[in-house]
Amino acid sequence: MKLSSDLRAFEGRIGYEFKDPELLIRALTHGSISSSTRPDNQRLEFLGDRVLGLVMAERLLEDDPKSAEGVLAPRYNALVRKEACADVAREVGLGEVLKLGRSEQKTGGRRKLALLGDAMEAVIAAVYRDAGFDVARDMVLRLWGDRIGKVEADARDPKTSLQEWAQARKLAPPKYVEVAREGPDHAPEFTIEARLDNGKVAQARANSKRQAEQAAAKALLDALESAK
Repeated sequence: MKLSSDLRAFEGRIGYEFKDPELLIRALTHGSISSSTRPDNQRLEFLGDRVLGLVMAERLLEDDPKSAEGVLAPRYNALVRKEACADVAREVGLGEVLKLGRSEQKTGGRRKLALLGDAMEAVIAAVYRDAGFDVARDMVLRLWGDRIGKVEADARDPKTSLQEWAQARKLAPPKYVEVAREGPDHAPEFTIEARLDNGKVAQARANSKRQAEQAAAKALLDALESAK
């Protein structure tokens, strides 16, 4: 099978040419356009998440042989979370080659964090399936680049940081309440409100509850910081 010119250009941006082009096409196929003869990228995303995790865990252990797990874990989380994957996806122009249904295209699917992050993980799995772990690892390390060395030792996801903020002030753990859900079943958008016992709240929207909770926690942390 011969790939289109835009997919060939994408191969150039990630630095890998597929022996089995069908793997790349599947990695870029969103559920909104899949069919019985055209599978989507969900299974590859599941695998790619694990490949990415192993790559980053291995690299962090190599780069810092003395730190305890409690120090390494936040760095690891910062490198493998959907936000990081989506950032890399944007850098390589993944959104431009995503295969989406009409509804997703109309609602800005090529720019959505969840879709980009999932597809990036699927591409990692596709490379792993096509060429093995060593090649996939080399691609991941190349694309993540300076992020690995620059990740902060005290990196925390926003929900963890907000919980620690509350605990330090003897408040109950933050609550996350779903206040709205919109969009079709295959591409929902959640609005989540983060709440603290002191009455402070903040809302955020995203394509998954987890991402919306993280975004709401970050919004609340930013508000607390600006109020100092």
